[in-house]
Amino acid sequence: MKKVNIADKLSLFSDHWNPRIIGELNGQHVKLVKLKGEFVWHKHDHEDEMFYVLDGCLKIEFRDKIVELLKNEFIIIPKGTEHRPVATEEVSVMLFEPATTINTGDTFGNLTRNELEKI
Repeated sequence: MKKVNIADKLSLFSDHWNPRIIGELNGQHVKLVKLKGEFVWHKHDHEDEMFYVLDGCLKIEFRDKIVELLKNEFIIIPKGTEHRPVATEEVSVMLFEPATTINTGDTFGNLTRNELEKI
C-alpha cells in the first residue's frame, strides 16, 4: 500500500487522449488522462464509465444534450450510451472503469489505445 500523488503523476506526461493507469481495484482501473480537442463518438456496450474532472472544463456530448463538467465534478455514463468528450482547452481527468474498457469503445481508429502504460 502506498499513497498516490495525482499532481506528480500528471506531471509525467503531456500528450492528449492517452490514458495512464495509476491504480487497480476490484477489476477496475483508475486512470489519468489529459484531453484537448474533440474525441470520437462511441459507446461502451458492457461498461459504465466515470469521468472526474481534476482541472479544466470538459463537455460530454450526447445525441440529445451536452453536459459541462468543471473541476471537482464527475459524471457516470451508463453502458450503451453514445457520447463524445470535448475539451476546448486542456483538461485533466481521472477515469474509473473496468480494466477491460477500450477508450474508444465500439469505434476503432488512431485514438484507440489497446494497451495502457502504468505510471
